[in-house]
Amino acid sequence: MPEKLTETNRIEFKQELNDSLDLEKEIIAFLNYREGGILYIGIDKNGVPVGVKDIDGDMLKIKDRIRKNILPSPMGLFDVLMERIDGVPVIKIFVASGSEKPYYKTKYGLSEKGCFIRVGTAAEPMTTAMIEDLYAHRVRNSLRSIRSPRKNLTFRQLHIYYESKGLALNEHFLENLDLLTDNGDLNYVAYLLADENSMSIKVAKYSGTDRVVLIANYEYGFCSLLKATDQVLDKLKVENNVSSKITYKRRIDTPLWDERAMREIVINAIVHNDFYTNEVPPKFEIFSDRIEITSAGRLPIGMSEDDFFSGISAPRNKELMRVFRDVDMVESLGSGMKRIQKVYSKDIFTFMNNFIRTTIYFKSQNHSTITTNEKAFDAEVGSDGNVNFLQLTDRQKNIISIIKEGSQITAKNYPENGNVNGSNGNVNGNVTTQYIVSKFNFSERTIFRELAELKQLGYIIRIGSGKNGAWRVSEKSIVENRETTQKTTQENGSDTTQKTTQKIIDSIKQDAFISRQKLAENCGITPDGIKWQLKQLQEKNIIRRVGPDKGGYWEIVLKLDNNK
Repeated sequence: MPEKLTETNRIEFKQELNDSLDLEKEIIAFLNYREGGILYIGIDKNGVPVGVKDIDGDMLKIKDRIRKNILPSPMGLFDVLMERIDGVPVIKIFVASGSEKPYYKTKYGLSEKGCFIRVGTAAEPMTTAMIEDLYAHRVRNSLRSIRSPRKNLTFRQLHIYYESKGLALNEHFLENLDLLTDNGDLNYVAYLLADENSMSIKVAKYSGTDRVVLIANYEYGFCSLLKATDQVLDKLKVENNVSSKITYKRRIDTPLWDERAMREIVINAIVHNDFYTNEVPPKFEIFSDRIEITSAGRLPIGMSEDDFFSGISAPRNKELMRVFRDVDMVESLGSGMKRIQKVYSKDIFTFMNNFIRTTIYFKSQNHSTITTNEKAFDAEVGSDGNVNFLQLTDRQKNIISIIKEGSQITAKNYPENGNVNGSNGNVNGNVTTQYIVSKFNFSERTIFRELAELKQLGYIIRIGSGKNGAWRVSEKSIVENRETTQKTTQENGSDTTQKTTQKIIDSIKQDAFISRQKLAENCGITPDGIKWQLKQLQEKNIIRRVGPDKGGYWEIVLKLDNNK
């Protein structure tokens, strides 16, 4: 027999939606309650699920009644979902605690007939004194009330996001999405969601565990906050390098962080950021041993840290939350914290006076500083021959590969002091900076910075001076690379399930006539790198080339088993 459900201060049951049910009263009581709550339709007073006959129709009616009959606007503060309890379909209305208390029935205004609050397991009328006290402390500094710094805003990107979810914005979308002030002017929410604005979100990357050496600073923004959020998520996905450890029985792949939990953390940092007080966007910083995400703003008034971790929702920017939910960037109110805590402990959060910071130490690290002499050469090699240096970016790994492939000599061939008198590209076994720059679509300044850091970490060596100098892979790196490659080949020589290999196979499946240049772009490696990869796959009889280089096509010979 199923366990009996019970009502609490945050849970209310109603058997059915009809004209006699004072739905607005129950919703208002939760909006005015500091913890919010959940209202179920389709469960009787004894806690027994009885179901709802017209789920879709009743859900539409509920949304319409809440939107029309409650003020201030509760949009972005509630979710209406279908849930099955003991196999019976019921409606679940999740209500967050509002920041513009007191909420009231539009018909009765700020009166005892219009204002309610949760007391125990019931919705009770608020006294005049309670109404006046809440009104005096109402948070009026919402983004909705601030005029946009710009007047001529366009919303093409916003339309695209809604259309991608099968939703169409009509001519009244500015009013419907609360993008206007009470005076009818475009507000700050509209500004953040517009095609162009001055808001930029930065992703900074440092070479060590402090902020001394900045090696990259990426800017995402000046566009709709929806698009900027996607760009940040995409960038962090690229940075989430997977380190591989070869064991006797299998290879263990470990990403730096859990991708799903990170998505929740990123979106929470952006949606709940205090744009009003500071006008400072969230900041994302990647160090050698961790990632830090800092969002402006403190916990909402009345919310404790325990409330925060229990998943109680009190959106700071309810208008943004509503839009992010509409386009499925947020799944449901109060669900994100549960996903995060399935992977990470509460210790990742630090609450400051004006900021909230999330710190995640990388799974492949032991929270220690990587030094040149001790761990700079902590590298592992996959079966495809690519070096997987745990502390390097993909671009830095590619630079090492280019220097290694360009020189084509082993550690024993390197003289202590190389002779650099030679031709372009390869100078007596050493690769010039100009040759390396020619292999990338990045500026010389960017490549110079990467080379300087690789040199500082001990991965590469500069032979000669300034204008006539060149680069080579360090002797220690090559020796360890060769030894690890031999070991890996012996243990796992037939392992062809590396990410690059799978990307190549997937690309060929989509377009058998795909060019090497396009394959290189898809895989994020150099043309020389893709040439080597294709050669390896052909030698292993995984793919073959049919026809000439120009006009021919690729054919997959052996189907890969990704579960091996």
